[in-house]
Amino acid sequence: MTTPPIEPKIYHITHVDNLASIVATGCIEADSRRAESGGRQTSIGMTEIKRRRLFEIDVLCHPGTKVGEYVPFYFCPRSIMLFIIYKNNHPDMSYRGGQESILHLQMDMEATVRWANGNAVRWAFSDRNAGGFLAEFYNSLNELDKIDWKAVKATNFKDIQVQEGKQAEFLIHDKCPWHLVEKIGVFNEAILSQVHEILRNTRHKPNVAIERKWYY
Repeated sequence: MTTPPIEPKIYHITHVDNLASIVATGCIEADSRRAESGGRQTSIGMTEIKRRRLFEIDVLCHPGTKVGEYVPFYFCPRSIMLFIIYKNNHPDMSYRGGQESILHLQMDMEATVRWANGNAVRWAFSDRNAGGFLAEFYNSLNELDKIDWKAVKATNFKDIQVQEGKQAEFLIHDKCPWHLVEKIGVFNEAILSQVHEILRNTRHKPNVAIERKWYY
């Protein structure tokens, strides 16, 4: 649809309360893996969409797998999902804590693909919300032009087509290693201090910065 950026970044959003367990396990886990292991985290997703991702929507470029078996990333910070969290009024959301405690875990897409290919880990990307039935899935970087990159970059997403395109996702099967996280974007000084404390004794320490433009 449009030309991809030269060095695409991908962003996983999670609650700061989940960071310690991510560091301890050494990875970001897919919902299906966490459910099987009994691991508990602060959920910031929509209940019905999470159910669809786990049980109904297939990643067709990897037959036999469901979307919920993959760790999800957006291609931009300040996502529409974060806007829903910020508005704090969606009926399908149990989380009501607002955006301040949400972290952006940034990774380099090409480095992530190299790691996945080198370790025989399946990966894919969608042209819209991977939790919707109309999503198309791809597993070749030659098809990155299937993403509407203009929509991904848009700050005004009132138009329904922009809404669809902005929610494109990158997916890593089962788990994504912590060492691929190159940066953590946070809302304010209080969360910055909290993240630094969690990372104090960790071997891998991504850059941590207040990125207010990544929030609403």
